[in-house]
Amino acid sequence: MVNDKKNILVTGANGQLGNEMQVMARIHTAYHFIFETKEALPIDDLAAVDRYFDQHPIAYCVNCAAYTAVDKAESATETAMLINGTAVGNLALVCKNYGTQLIHISTDYVFDGTATQPYKEDDPVSPVNFYGASKLKGEELALQVNPKTIILRTSWVYSRFGNNFVKTMLRLMAERASINVVSDQVGSPTFAHDLAAAIMKIIIQLHQPSKSLTDTLRQSPVFNYSNTGVINWYEFAVAIKELSGSNCQVNPIPAAQYPTPAKRPGYSVMDTAKIQQAFDIVIPGWKDSLRQCIALLKN
Repeated sequence: MVNDKKNILVTGANGQLGNEMQVMARIHTAYHFIFETKEALPIDDLAAVDRYFDQHPIAYCVNCAAYTAVDKAESATETAMLINGTAVGNLALVCKNYGTQLIHISTDYVFDGTATQPYKEDDPVSPVNFYGASKLKGEELALQVNPKTIILRTSWVYSRFGNNFVKTMLRLMAERASINVVSDQVGSPTFAHDLAAAIMKIIIQLHQPSKSLTDTLRQSPVFNYSNTGVINWYEFAVAIKELSGSNCQVNPIPAAQYPTPAKRPGYSVMDTAKIQQAFDIVIPGWKDSLRQCIALLKN
């Protein structure tokens, strides 16, 4: 019997989103998933990527691999640019050559954070730190060599897996009587589980795209995705405290009191209307998703 399941390659398999895609693999059994770490598939090595695709027929590639240490990126510029920039261009080129649909994960950090209303996909980009600059380079290289690349920009990602704000807050709240959290940076959290579910919905719709979806992708294949609702980091921490039942005191502080090597955008809210419309995706509210994540962590 011939196995006609389409192969989905997920790079960066050990990260938050990579792990959530592994959860999706158990649900979406009509596909065959291949999960690769950066050690097994170094996407910065063009020849290695080409050999890999030559040996494995890949229908969809979801690139979750990224250098995400925002502060370290300020000094490790070469490494950040290699993984977030050059490697994405490599992957896009190989995907084009082998007829593979690339879905690449990018970031709200491509914007400068000075807006007063949610960023649309075609708003001007101007990163304020090197991490953002390296991710923008990846977007540009991918679209230059493979204009069919779908780019998903996301923000404030957290999950039950890996290291993230939610898990850090839960740990600090268990260790300390009080914590200080920045209150003048605004955005929308993204539960990686919801993003993974959205990616699967996109892949399913790409099988037989409607005319309106085809037109949208032809105009621009860049989309924003985050959970709905707008909060600051302090409000996020207070919600984590309440949902986890912690007694820790959470204090708001300005970002100026918490200096970091990399500057952070003050406003990271993105307009998600385009992805909801194009792929008929219903995006959960941030608090419902946070509740779900905390319940999973408790279990």
